[in-house]
Amino acid sequence: MTVLVEDLGWWSVSEQSTVGAVRRAATALGTELGLSDGRVADLGIVAAEVTSNLLKHANDGAVHLRALRDDAGRPAGVELVAIDAGPGMADLVASSRDGHSTAGTLGIGLGAISRQATRLDVFSEPGRGTVLVAAVWGGRPPPEPWAVGLTRPIAGETVSGDAYSVREVSGRRQAFLSDGLGHGPLASRASQTAATAFRDAPAGSPAAVLEHLHRAVAHTRGAVGAVIELDRAAGVLSCASVGNIAGWVVGHQRRRGLAAQPGFLGDRQRRTIREYTTALNDEDVVVLHTDGLTDRWNLADYPGLLTREPLTIAATLLRDAGLRRDDAGVLVAR
Repeated sequence: MTVLVEDLGWWSVSEQSTVGAVRRAATALGTELGLSDGRVADLGIVAAEVTSNLLKHANDGAVHLRALRDDAGRPAGVELVAIDAGPGMADLVASSRDGHSTAGTLGIGLGAISRQATRLDVFSEPGRGTVLVAAVWGGRPPPEPWAVGLTRPIAGETVSGDAYSVREVSGRRQAFLSDGLGHGPLASRASQTAATAFRDAPAGSPAAVLEHLHRAVAHTRGAVGAVIELDRAAGVLSCASVGNIAGWVVGHQRRRGLAAQPGFLGDRQRRTIREYTTALNDEDVVVLHTDGLTDRWNLADYPGLLTREPLTIAATLLRDAGLRRDDAGVLVAR
């Protein structure tokens, strides 16, 4: 099953009032999505504990809320992504035990989150900070997603010009990342139009899908974009990319770039879209990101991160490589 994600925004956690604001937003979202009263209460605990932990223990903390739906569009759950820049935890097992604290508090935060959340993934390094991903589902959760995206708007804007989408159609596993030209609502409209067209596009190769998106965004200001297709059985990655979407295949101690061509979707002067293939090893992950992230990152600098959930990898890259002077978008596929 493909999970459809709707991003609800970011909260910077710098004062006590943010704890209540995030909890109220999360529970309101859970109620809107039709979660039971019990699961809404669990969600409130998770949201409050996640935000409180950032306020008490972290530097430059932020929380992101996402609505989750199944591939038929039915409400399914709520996801929280929390990132911070330190101090980090050396022993996650000890930090998850009730009574453990580094700030003179009761120390039940991570333990409570683990008990109430349907899914929890935490990656932390001393001196670097922590990334936490927690989801509260109303029913039985799907398997771990094979690809996820994460976006953040430029400072001063409420919507991001970057967008992503993931689909499985006719046996093809495909993902898409775009960056609308410029910033703000018009850039967001271009990217969201492309993402919607991607989900609805006829089954075809990445190049054929990108041709379809080119026509779909012709009435917008345009966007750059990339479509990837993973064939794990054959060990092959196919990619078609127009514009400055950075693409990488990342394995243990190595990273190789994916080819792209100049231009943008919706450009009347565009060239024929080309498609490239490359070998894909079992342990490789594929990373796409917009120019809102610097490419001076290396997953080898984060021991153990390569094996974590795609969203945890994406959030770590957004935290450490994301630029506040631009919309930032990253997609990770396994």
